[in-house]
Amino acid sequence: MMGIEDMKKLSFVIPCYRSEQTIEKVTEEIGRVVGERPEYDYEIICVNDASPDGVWGVLKKLASANSRIKLVDFAQNMGKHAAVLAGFSYVTGDYVVNLDDDYQSPVNELWKLIDALEKDECDIATAKYTIKKESIFKKLGSNVNLLMSEIMLEKRKGLRFENFVAAKRFVCDEMIKYRNPYPYLEGLYLRVSKRVKEIPMEERDRADSNTSGFTFGKSFSLFVNGFLSFSVKPLRVATIIGFLFAAFGLAFGIFVIVRKIVNPAVKIGYSSIMAMLSLSNGLIMILLGMIGEYVGRIFICINNSPQYVVRETMNIEVSEK
Repeated sequence: MMGIEDMKKLSFVIPCYRSEQTIEKVTEEIGRVVGERPEYDYEIICVNDASPDGVWGVLKKLASANSRIKLVDFAQNMGKHAAVLAGFSYVTGDYVVNLDDDYQSPVNELWKLIDALEKDECDIATAKYTIKKESIFKKLGSNVNLLMSEIMLEKRKGLRFENFVAAKRFVCDEMIKYRNPYPYLEGLYLRVSKRVKEIPMEERDRADSNTSGFTFGKSFSLFVNGFLSFSVKPLRVATIIGFLFAAFGLAFGIFVIVRKIVNPAVKIGYSSIMAMLSLSNGLIMILLGMIGEYVGRIFICINNSPQYVVRETMNIEVSEK
C-alpha cells in the first residue's frame, strides 16, 4: 500500500478573471482527472485578478467545501502573467500546471504533460494546439508575439507556450525570483530552461458565452513586455540603424556636392530634403521613445513598484507564503 510520503503532488495555478460561470467546472474536472491516478495528490491555487464579476464569491464557496482549493485575491487587476507568478509563489507540489479558467485548457489530456516530465523528456511541457480557437485579430496578435519572442528570446522556431503548461517545481521556484513589474512568462520560462516539449492536443471551446479578455491593449502590453523586458537587442538595433542612417547621410551629402560640382545647373530638391528630414526625424523619435521606455521601466523598478498586491488569501498556511 502506498504511503503518504510516496505520493507525488500536482499544483494547479489558475488566474481568474470573468469566470464565475466556468471556474467550478474547471476545478471539478481537475479533481476527477487527478483521481484517475491514486498515487497523486493535488492542490488548486486560484488567483482572482480583481475580476469585475462574482467569481470571488464562487471561489470562496468552492474553497469552503474543498481545502485543496487555495485562494489569492488581488487588490487590483495586474494581468494574467502577474497572477500566474503569484500562484507559483504558493505552490507546494512536485509539478506545477498553469491553465486557464474558461475550460478551454484540455485537462482531460493532463497526463500527457505529466508523463513527459516524469520521464525527464523535458523540464517544461506545453500543449500544442493543431487548431486555435481564437478570433482573426487575436490570431494575428499571437503570431506577431511569436515572431517577436523568437527574435528577442532566441526561442526555437514555432515554439508556442499555450494556455496549458506543466513544469517541474524548480522551474517555478526560479521564475518567482523575478520580483519586478512587467513579468513575461515565456521569457521567464526560457530563462530557466530551454528543455521544452510540445504535446499535440486539441483546445476546447469556452464553457460560457463570454469573449476572450485578451484585448488589443493587453496584446500590445504583452508585446512590449516581451520586446523590452528580457533583451537589449532593440537598443543594439537602434545603434545599427543610427550608423546606417549616418552612413547614408554622409554618402548622400557627398553625392549632392559632387553632382553640383559636375553640373552647377542642377537644382537641389526641396521635396527630397523634406522627405529625408521627415523620415530621419521619425526614426529618431521612435528610437528615443524606445530608450525612454527602457529608462522608465528602470525607474519604476528602482521605486519598487509591486508586481502584485494581495488583499486576501484562503486555505493558505503561513508557511506556504
